[in-house]
Amino acid sequence: MAKYVDGFVLVVPKGKEAEYEEMARMGRDAWMKHGALQYFECRGDDLAPQALGPDKMRQFSEMAGANDQENVWFSFIVFESKAHRDEVNQKVMAEMDESYSDQVDFQMPNDMTKMAYGGFTAVVEG
Repeated sequence: MAKYVDGFVLVVPKGKEAEYEEMARMGRDAWMKHGALQYFECRGDDLAPQALGPDKMRQFSEMAGANDQENVWFSFIVFESKAHRDEVNQKVMAEMDESYSDQVDFQMPNDMTKMAYGGFTAVVEG
């Protein structure tokens, strides 16, 4: 059976990387505890488009709406299946709701308006 992946592209302002990484580590711990197979948070460091024939590729920073004072991150979580993803995410969200119920004024270290999310069925695996 093919794996299932939740993927994210997001933007973190420079100077907030440590704050985001701390939040990401807490997220990793929760997802892995509840059954995710793998969890990755990847900060872009080589985002210049590569030449592929006559067509010009778009840059991640352009797609994400990032400026020179922001970093683009590509993050993903691997699950057994879409049903497994739904089961794990439900447990993680319940844990987070309980753990952070007193933090009504919490400010995310990333710009949520520059974040994209999607669920993907793995078609080719290596």
